[in-house]
This record gives sequence, C-alpha cells and structure tokens, in this order.
Amino acid sequence: MTGLRLIFMGTPDFSVPVLERLIAAGNDVLCVYSQPPRPSGRGQKERPTPVHSCALSHGIEVRTPVSFKPEQVQAAFADLRADAAIVVAYGLILPEAALQAPRLGCINIHASLLPRWRGAAPIQRAIQAGDETSGVTIMQMDAGLDTGDMLATAETDLEAETTASSLHDELSLMGADLIVPTLNDLAAGRIRPTPQPEAGVTYASKLEKSEGLIDWSRTAEDIDRLVRAFTPWPGVWFEYLGERIKVFSVTPVELKTDQAAGTVLDDKLTVACGEGAVQILELQRPGKKRAYAEEVLRGFKIEPGTRLHE
Repeated sequence: MTGLRLIFMGTPDFSVPVLERLIAAGNDVLCVYSQPPRPSGRGQKERPTPVHSCALSHGIEVRTPVSFKPEQVQAAFADLRADAAIVVAYGLILPEAALQAPRLGCINIHASLLPRWRGAAPIQRAIQAGDETSGVTIMQMDAGLDTGDMLATAETDLEAETTASSLHDELSLMGADLIVPTLNDLAAGRIRPTPQPEAGVTYASKLEKSEGLIDWSRTAEDIDRLVRAFTPWPGVWFEYLGERIKVFSVTPVELKTDQAAGTVLDDKLTVACGEGAVQILELQRPGKKRAYAEEVLRGFKIEPGTRLHE
C-alpha cells in the first residue's frame, strides 16, 4: 500500500518506537505534535520531549501547542489534510473538530486491554492490581476517555518479576509492531471497528506521590506489587529516624510471625507485613546513592525489632 499522510501526536519515550516504525514503513509524517519543552536537570534548561527530538532527527516539523482549544490551533491541524492522526501518550485532550479532521480519524494506541484500565496510568495500575495479563489496544478515538471502538489488540502475560519499566518497554514495542498493519487494514477497509464491551470497565487513575508510602499492614504481595508498579515513579518509601528512605526492590518471604506489621525481623532487612513479610533488596537514603541493602546497613543500622513507621 502507498504510504499514508499522517500526523503523529506523542510525548514520552513510550511513543518513540511507534513514530520510528511509521516512518520506516514509508508513510509521510506531515507533522508531529508534542508537549512543549520544559525545564529539566540541574540547570533547568528547557529540553524537548523524546518525541520532539525524534521528529527533529528526521527533519519533521514539530508543533507544541499548550492547548487544542484555540480555533487557530484546530484550523492548522485540519489544514494538514491528513489521512489519519496517530496518538500515543500525547497529553492533551483533542476536541471533536480535531478528532473528525483526518480522513480516517484519530487513532490511539493505549497501554491496556480495553475496557480495563482506561485513563492515565494503565501500566502501573495493572501491576499494582495483580493482573495476570496486559497488552495494547489500538482504537478509534471519540470524545470519551478511552471509550472508542477497538481496531486491534495484542496481549502479554504479566510475571511475578514484571515491573512498570519492563512492561512499559514491552508494550511500547508491541504497539509499534501492531500499528502499521492495523493502519493499512483500516485504510483498505479490511477492519470493522468493534465497540468496547460494557462489562469489565476500570479506570487507571493518575498516580499520586502519597500512594508510595508503604502501608506495612498490607500483604507482602501487595507491597511487592506496589514497588514494582511505582518504581521509578512516583516512588515507594518508608520513614525511619525522620528520613524518607526510598525502596527500589523487594522480595516476598513466606513466613508466619507474631511481630507487628512494620517490624524488622532480621539483619537482612526482612520486614513483617499484614500477611507474610518482604525482604528489602535495594534502597536509598536522602542524599545517598541507590544501593543494595547489605551495603546500606553497614553504615546505617536498622536493628531487628525496630518498628518502621507506616
């Protein structure tokens, strides 16, 4: 099939493989939309988003409106006369006029098996909830929150070791693999959009930093999933001697103890939970580097019997 005239709309690293795949397939990417550059690093120098940088490396025009509400922004979008707009973690709400402007509409790659985990943080919420599967859904966008008709899906199993970072990378590549054949089939009329089922709808609410405080009364499995879901952002921590100590990895330990939840059980930093226990493997004190627990404990003792604050 002859390459399509496309608009690409995305912002983070997750979106970059999709843009690269669309370009490699011979499509004409007319323009890329991304979030505006923002201050970053110690010098707070403005840096373009990963998608912005990728587009510039291919010589593609980049637009960074702060909103799609202005009529001139919508008009400039429509004037591109694209066959389709591909939207992957863009970050702005598109009004109805923009959704209808491309010939084939706006096509979104969402990092869940819809209708489960509509919304802002599907990767993290799937791990946190203990889901056994995840995946990507390519859908026709409408005015609702991830409610559009489905065009294609791809599924993957979640393992006991799956982290937000590993699942992020896997789903990004799955979306990139799926988008080109799906788009070609849609343009050729070989796909019949499928409405999302009404059963099984859940919402992946935005992550809040406050959620990262460990509640030791939860089960060991709950805490393990929290750490795997919230690392690297927004992070997981506990408080000890007035310090907020970040936790990067733990392993559940099957044992029974009469110690209160939050009690350190041994010199390996195994901590009692509401059910079972977790051994903290990697952590970081304020102003220090991330390190394995045994290294941290050499100079910062947390004695067995210590009760960590919830």
